[in-house]
Amino acid sequence: MKSTILTVGHSNHEWEHLLRILRANHVTAVADIRSEPYSRRNPQFGREILKPSLETPGIKYVFLGDKLGAHPKDPACYKGNKVQYKLMAETPLFKEGLKRVVSGSKRHRIALLCAEKDPLSCHRSVLISRALEVLGMDVSHILEDGSLESQDEAMSRLLEKFGLDAVDLFRSREELVEEACARQEKKVAYAPDPND
Repeated sequence: MKSTILTVGHSNHEWEHLLRILRANHVTAVADIRSEPYSRRNPQFGREILKPSLETPGIKYVFLGDKLGAHPKDPACYKGNKVQYKLMAETPLFKEGLKRVVSGSKRHRIALLCAEKDPLSCHRSVLISRALEVLGMDVSHILEDGSLESQDEAMSRLLEKFGLDAVDLFRSREELVEEACARQEKKVAYAPDPND
């Protein structure tokens, strides 16, 4: 039986809401995949506060933003001053991060934590979840109300968003998903602010 990896976005939730939806989905470990594990608007999700807040009710915490975060430090991941997910997916750090998640899933029910409420607005669905599926993992996303959306359902939603959900005589669903993800990547991939 395949292990299931979950993802979740902390958004602007209250801490108690995040804990409630993690518990409702039997999460025993959170892997923080934010490159910068801090939030000015939601300080309750800063790494130093989040880690003990999770561990007190018995949920393990690990930071993997240095490996799986959307803002890689490796300049080889950028083209035209914007992160390229295909380049990022080929880096040793990214592959190491995936390995840790897969290995950890044998002992824990893991939720990958990022900031965005909607998984389609985040690299967790367009990049990481797809890479985990290639490794044989099932992936589902914890939505704001605590319900689960499978990665397949999320990709169906993305296809619909771009009008690619009709049957195509010449392209497979996988090819259509590839196109939809490429379009979404253009919208959500990180580009450093040139003024910083």
